[in-house]
Amino acid sequence: MDQFFHELGLSEPLCRAIAQEGYEHPTPIQAQTIPAALAGKDCLGIAQTGTGKTAAFSLPILDRLKLAGKKAAPGRPLALVLAPTRELAIQIGDSFKTYGRHLPMRCACIFGGVSQVAQVAQLRRGVDILVATPGRLLDLINQRHVSLGDLQYFVLDEADRMLDMGFLPDLKRIIATLPKVRQSLFFSATMPPVIVELTHQLLDSPVVVNVAPKQVSVQKIDQQVLFLDRGERQDILRQLLSLEEVERAIVFTRTKRGASVVGDKLTRAGITAAVIHGNKSQSARQQALEAFRQKRVRVLVATDIAARGLDVDGISHVINFDLPNEPESYVHRIGRTARAGAAGIALSFCTPDEYDSLDAIERLIGRSITSLNARPAAASGLVTRAAPAGRSGRGAPAGGRGRSGRSGNSGSGRTGGSGGFGSKKPRRFAGSGAS
Repeated sequence: MDQFFHELGLSEPLCRAIAQEGYEHPTPIQAQTIPAALAGKDCLGIAQTGTGKTAAFSLPILDRLKLAGKKAAPGRPLALVLAPTRELAIQIGDSFKTYGRHLPMRCACIFGGVSQVAQVAQLRRGVDILVATPGRLLDLINQRHVSLGDLQYFVLDEADRMLDMGFLPDLKRIIATLPKVRQSLFFSATMPPVIVELTHQLLDSPVVVNVAPKQVSVQKIDQQVLFLDRGERQDILRQLLSLEEVERAIVFTRTKRGASVVGDKLTRAGITAAVIHGNKSQSARQQALEAFRQKRVRVLVATDIAARGLDVDGISHVINFDLPNEPESYVHRIGRTARAGAAGIALSFCTPDEYDSLDAIERLIGRSITSLNARPAAASGLVTRAAPAGRSGRGAPAGGRGRSGRSGNSGSGRTGGSGGFGSKKPRRFAGSGAS
């Protein structure tokens, strides 16, 4: 039994499951949320993905359900967790099953994009904990396959992401069906005015747990940018992904078509890659994610649909094939690496039409991203190239920190010679640790 989690008030079966997963110390959001939730209080957690918030709400819900000893009637769950994406819903459902392995709890996960037949069959057998996406849940409520009348625990996860994806009308319709007497746990990385209004509707004198950084934190990620022309990206990507140092990588593209094209070209080049984006069927997306998790493929090519909520251990590298339109998406993308205190590497390709996007990203994170200023050559190993000259707003006098060198010292290891891409591998790209 895990002593630290036991001290939070969790029961022996849950502590045993936690120990079997190898967890030793609770994260800050777990340490602050679990005792309050076990005491039956509403909680508002302001936290980003990767902080351990799934365990922060699933563990106390499992414990309280165990203590109550009540079993759910068919189609009438006792706990509901709403998640913005199918991928996140599946991960949350898996977490409930993992942590509750020593408890007689029944958990089901429902989402759109697949037939509802199997989901309805599960509901008819009775499920204690229901994890759902808003659209499919509303469909099943309207078809009277689900009633929330017996609900005791309600969790809204990644509320700001729900808002971004246009789920606010669905959320309000679901909230209107909830029992007035219940415990609610609400999680969001940011708190725009609409989210604040939702908290007032949902929560009763909540315990507020704020573990969101005051500034965007990417300190454990070694961030690098490579300037190149648009037509060079595919060949350079192929060479980078061929390096032994790249254990597992996510490659982000801006468009669904771009993800498919990149994935197809990598596969033809002999690099095992899976692709996920919004046009893929749910079963295809699940298969791709499972292949990536099980290390049957080493590279996952994705649009921003995977930038939030995708939690896969051991991602060594994130590569931005395209820079995102929104600078916040950059932070979410590169946050797929450097999980759970590990270090990670993020490399962004930057073409001339993306300079403004790079400027916006650097303003958001409050620092300049290290410039490699080099590229692999097609036939003769890896050579270096100077960064593009004359970027608007980037000029600097000799010895300053302009984009065409970052340092006035030509031997600094940033602009050429052995400091950019080495004779067989990109030295900065293959490195580790914070920059």
